[in-house]
Amino acid sequence: MGPVRIEPAKLVDEAIRFQKKLAAGAEVLRKLDDVEFGCTPKEEVYREDNLVVYRFRGNREPTARVPTLIVYALVNRPYMVDLQEDKSLVRNLLAQGEDVYLIDWGYPDRADRWLTLDDYINGYIRRSVDAVARKAGVERINLLGICQGGAFSLCFSAIYPGKVANLITMVTPVDFHTPDNMLSNWTRRMDADLFVDTIGNVPADLMNWCYLTLKPMRLLQQKYIGMVDILDDKAELENFLRMEKWIFDSPDQAGEAFRQFMRDFYQGNKLVRGGLRIGDKAVDLKNITMPVLNIFAEQDHLVPPDASRALKDVVGSRDYTQIAFKGGHIGIYVSGRAQREVPPAIHDWLKARS
Repeated sequence: MGPVRIEPAKLVDEAIRFQKKLAAGAEVLRKLDDVEFGCTPKEEVYREDNLVVYRFRGNREPTARVPTLIVYALVNRPYMVDLQEDKSLVRNLLAQGEDVYLIDWGYPDRADRWLTLDDYINGYIRRSVDAVARKAGVERINLLGICQGGAFSLCFSAIYPGKVANLITMVTPVDFHTPDNMLSNWTRRMDADLFVDTIGNVPADLMNWCYLTLKPMRLLQQKYIGMVDILDDKAELENFLRMEKWIFDSPDQAGEAFRQFMRDFYQGNKLVRGGLRIGDKAVDLKNITMPVLNIFAEQDHLVPPDASRALKDVVGSRDYTQIAFKGGHIGIYVSGRAQREVPPAIHDWLKARS
């Protein structure tokens, strides 16, 4: 390998172009308003404590007779599924004729320190499902669980199979002990009791830092260097800032629920090994006999594909479908490919089972 050749003229040209980008970006930044999220009109249909259930309104009346309730994770805000007009899972499902509802968990405070998974699954989710069913005039509804919300939806569907017509899971961890699950390997020997007993609710900033350090070069350096390339493009810069706002707008985690999720899911891997109890209810995934659609992302660094694929071997349903999406954990909601592929796939699957 020969010596590296440095051409001064090219370095100067690059520096000049970089300075021009920064100058143009400064002008664009001065003209930017606060970026907003959520593009679809919605109405409140149920409220309890910090939780609100919304029903979304599209440009047409839904043709689906069975409503679909989105159960999002606790660790991020759910507006990722309705981020902006051209990046909205909700908007595209409505365009397909689906009747879409969503649980917004809100922001836990110190009064929620003692909330358990029993409170979330046998309490909040159960009452939200019942509220949506009453609103729609049906006995059973569809659940669409995302990430941790997918794990919650699996537990709920196993405990209350008579309330769920069809179950959809997206980027949902099932086997928490696959070798490539970096987050699980980090937390496997964590003293969850000492952690929660010491700090109570888990601060959002601490959770965010853990997720960012899974890919430190990409998420803490490269993306901000790459931001220079779009500084003079108002629309692209707004998209970037909207994503940043979502990433850092994270709720704290209720201490007791975090403790149980760490011990029983990440450490005990009880969804696949068995022995999981939510309150006084045993969770046996073989009780999930309704149709199941499992969608996972092939380049997911938070929920590796094998962690999701494991669902096929543990549910009791004879009607199981899985879809591998070419993208990452976030891209499955917001990329152009996702907008074209995921909502129609969900709609076609539901329609065939209506």
